[in-house]
Amino acid sequence: MNKIKYIAAVLIAIAGFGLQQANAATVPFTSLLNAGNSAVSGFTGPYGTVSINLTSSTTATVTFTSNTVAGNTYLFGDGGSVALNVNATTFSTSNIVGTNAGTGFTPGPIVQGAAGQEDGFGSFNLTLNSFDGFTHSSDTISFILTNTSGTWASAADVLVNNANGFDAAAHIFVTSAPANASNSALATGFVGEGTGVVPDGGTTVMLLGVALGALGMARRYVIS
Repeated sequence: MNKIKYIAAVLIAIAGFGLQQANAATVPFTSLLNAGNSAVSGFTGPYGTVSINLTSSTTATVTFTSNTVAGNTYLFGDGGSVALNVNATTFSTSNIVGTNAGTGFTPGPIVQGAAGQEDGFGSFNLTLNSFDGFTHSSDTISFILTNTSGTWASAADVLVNNANGFDAAAHIFVTSAPANASNSALATGFVGEGTGVVPDGGTTVMLLGVALGALGMARRYVIS
């Protein structure tokens, strides 16, 4: 009986450690850009993803990644290339990088703009604008976001819905896959995030689940 109680105590300690690690760990947050305005809604989504990786309580790495669906590639570009509604009174951006694995593209340059509208999805307090149009578009845009007026508790806390219920949006060009700058865009329009959150299913969560499950078994054994 003493051995069983000892095992139960160890499992409780492991479960507590798992909870502590789960609370302390930075859990990446990913939203799907799966809503399109009338200009692009006829093309199958999701059009891309927005990933938030909290690197400290005041900094996060943001990555917009385009998608290829049903033979079409969706590229970010032009005014309002990407946009966020940041959960902070003041903030800054740095290390803005646009890339394109397609043929013949010259991404950007990309600069931070003023707060503005993404057609169909409302106003966002952070917009990034790429130089010119289709041939300067990107399939990935990443940057560092810094909160200069407070802190974020988690990656999911970095963004907040705007008045239209969206926290991220993008201006996309639709082109046939594989992307080639010599081809014209099939359409251009705006897309926004819908439901679809993909948390990191790391070893901390697995450890916590195993420990809690084993603890439940040990308790039943002791009681019986």
